Amino acid sequence: MAKTATYGVLHMASSFGIAYALTGSVTIAGAVTFVEPIVNTGLHYVVDRYWDHPTVCRVRQLISRQTPVQSRSHPAHPETARS
Repeated sequence: MAKTATYGVLHMASSFGIAYALTGSVTIAGAVTFVEPIVNTGLHYVVDRYWDHPTVCRVRQLISRQTPVQSRSHPAHPETARS
């Protein structure tokens, strides 16, 4: 439990620090610090709820089957290129 609490405090402190650094406003940084975890909690619920949905499973399978595409500007090294 202590690890979870420590993570929560560090998360809120970093959220406040980043928002304050970007905006210079304590009010906006404070709002972001409390709104952001609420949004993340909602998104986490949605992901957990639909993670095992058949359509989502098919999409994950399709993504995992794809191989990385080589960039034309950065071709693969000849010794490591697949034939």
